[in-house]
Amino acid sequence: MSLLQVTIAGVDFKNPVIAASGAYGFGREYNRLYPIGKLGGVSCKGTTLHTRSGNPAPRIAETPSGILNSVGLENPGVDHVLEFDLPWILKQGTVVISNVAGSTVEETCATVEKFSESKTDMIELNISCPNVKQGGAAFGVCADSAAAVTREVRRVCKKPLIVKLSPNVADIGEIAKAVEAEGADALSLINTLTGMRIDIKTRRPILRNNTGGLSGPAVFPVAVRMVSEVYRQVQIPIIGLGGVASWQDGVEMMLAGASAIQVGTAMFTDPFTPLKIIDGMEEYVREQGLSNISELTGAAKLWE
Repeated sequence: MSLLQVTIAGVDFKNPVIAASGAYGFGREYNRLYPIGKLGGVSCKGTTLHTRSGNPAPRIAETPSGILNSVGLENPGVDHVLEFDLPWILKQGTVVISNVAGSTVEETCATVEKFSESKTDMIELNISCPNVKQGGAAFGVCADSAAAVTREVRRVCKKPLIVKLSPNVADIGEIAKAVEAEGADALSLINTLTGMRIDIKTRRPILRNNTGGLSGPAVFPVAVRMVSEVYRQVQIPIIGLGGVASWQDGVEMMLAGASAIQVGTAMFTDPFTPLKIIDGMEEYVREQGLSNISELTGAAKLWE
């Protein structure tokens, strides 16, 4: 086993750095800059059963230490992805995670079922998109609904199943335990925090959807806290995300309890961020005299 190799739900990653869904598309654009096979994995653009045009513009705006987005799951639909996008990315030498969302449980299950028949490595179930006005957003806000959609998806999912959790909840640990009990193989957290900004000249929200998902360094402390909380309450692996922008952030997220990390917003300012994180983490592991980076997972010594 190499210094950076990690295993999540039976799937081997060459390193723990994964491109986050929504920020990386299907990797084609980034592959013009460097071979995306250098990454541990790619969580592909969130995909629904049918084509979605997303929310009206303006739907993305810069904020202090982050961005607000209300893209609204714009995507070409699962059949297009299976025909045109998935075959390409499967040839790139990285773990492929298909991110799935839906307006109803039935639509979500139908999409998962299609991906389950493909050669994708894993499925990431998005029950936490905060900027979709219909369905979807409601799945992840309480333990009962999160458990219900996970249970139905588990019945049709033949791939290792990651459930992506929302931070916009009262008790993320309760929800994590609920989806674990219904068959989730791993968790990813956190998705974006719901936020809002208002233009003081027009007196209207700067996003046409009024609210959007806040991501970037501004949310990193919240993500670390929630990963730490969930780590102490579940037995399945956690993929930590939310504001990771440096190798130091990656190490901190793993110390909190993550087995791997996802990088998103940071790539908009520097598309080479994931590669810098991989190099920095490897150097840190060597300096610390560790045999494998997994020794960092949950190693933070919390004050009593």
